[in-house]
Formats: sequence, C-alpha cells, structure tokens
Amino acid sequence: MPPCHGEARPEPGADVGDGRLLSDRIRNALTDEIASGQLGAGTGLDEQTLADRFGASRTPVREALRQLAVSGLVEVRPRRGVVVTRLTPARIMDMFETIAEVETMCVRIATHRMTPIERGRLNELHEASRAFVAGRDLDAYERFNRDFHGLLYVATHNGFMAEQAVAIRARLDVFRRTQLRHGDRIAASHDEHAQVLAAIAEGDGELAARRMRAHMFNAASALGRYISDTTGS
Repeated sequence: MPPCHGEARPEPGADVGDGRLLSDRIRNALTDEIASGQLGAGTGLDEQTLADRFGASRTPVREALRQLAVSGLVEVRPRRGVVVTRLTPARIMDMFETIAEVETMCVRIATHRMTPIERGRLNELHEASRAFVAGRDLDAYERFNRDFHGLLYVATHNGFMAEQAVAIRARLDVFRRTQLRHGDRIAASHDEHAQVLAAIAEGDGELAARRMRAHMFNAASALGRYISDTTGS
C-alpha cells in the first residue's frame, strides 16, 4: 500500500511539524481513506504493514489505531485483528446530535460565566484562524478548532461538564476533521464561529446556543455530503 497522497516518509517515531505526533499523521491519513471508501468496511489493518508504509515503528501505529477505535472507525475482532467498521450516516448523525446538545449547553452557560480574559482569548484564536482558512490549511484549522471549542468548555467553569464534553468530542474528532474537506466548509465553519462569538459578545446565551447547534449540524451535513461525494453512495 503506497504512502498517502505522495507524502515523504518521516523518520520513525519523529514528530511531524508543529509538534504533531506521527501517530496523528497516521490517524488522519487512515481517517481520510476510511471516509472516502478507499478502506472499506471489513478491511484488515495490520500494524507492521502500516509501520512499513509510514516509515514508523509499531508504537505510533498502535496509538493511531487506538484513536480510531475510540472514534468507532475500527474495531478489534478475535483472530482478525483490527478491521475497519461500517460507517453509517445514521450512527454519525446520532453522535453529532449528542455533541451538538452538549456544546449548546456549554456555550449557553459559558456566555454568562466566561471571564474577559477567556473572551479575549476566544477572539484571538478566531482571528488567527483566518490565515488557516485562507491557506486551506486543514490540519492547522483542525488544531485551532479543537482549542476553540475546548476553551468554551473551560469557560463554563463547570469541571464535570467540561470533562464530559471533552470525552464525547474525542469520539468525534476524526469526523470533525473530515467534514472540513467538503467544498468550502472550512470557510463556512469560520463564519459560524464568528456568529457564535457575536452572540457571546452581546451576552445572549440563548442565541449563542442556537448558533452553536446550527454549527454542529452544518458540520454533520458537510460530513455526510463528503462521504456521499467520495464513495458515490
């Protein structure tokens, strides 16, 4: 199996730019191939084969597969090892519906509880992300997106709620990255963040919550269209 998208093989175990671990690079490549249908349901993923492909040791491969298993993209089966699971739109929508409600609750509470420093940091992150949108830098925007939503969780000043939001988000991280590949979704995501921030600035928690819910369902729709376009289904 050839390296993904013609990328040069990094040194085994090395970090890949901006502190990105090799395991993340492997996970992202496999996620894209699963979502696009290049790796169909039931396909076996052998650690050593993947290690050879990416020029890595088996340790980052094992970590990448673990992350994919958390997201439900692969599963470990007796005597078959790690295999790609069936990606169903209904299951993905169930997951997005759940995280949409959690994020809606977080932003509603955070609007009234966040400190001026936290609000300023959110705005700084948002402004910095313009460069990622302009350059269509998917990986950089994904990292920003994780930080942006994570800061909203923290701004609830409810530790338990933030922990639960992070745990649920971890299940969806790979899907949230993939949906950014559809059309001009990365620019739309940036605009939707701006709308949420505008509502927060007005102190309108209900409006911020409605906009966050719409943001999450727009992401789910983009993912569905991306999968449909790439698989022809």
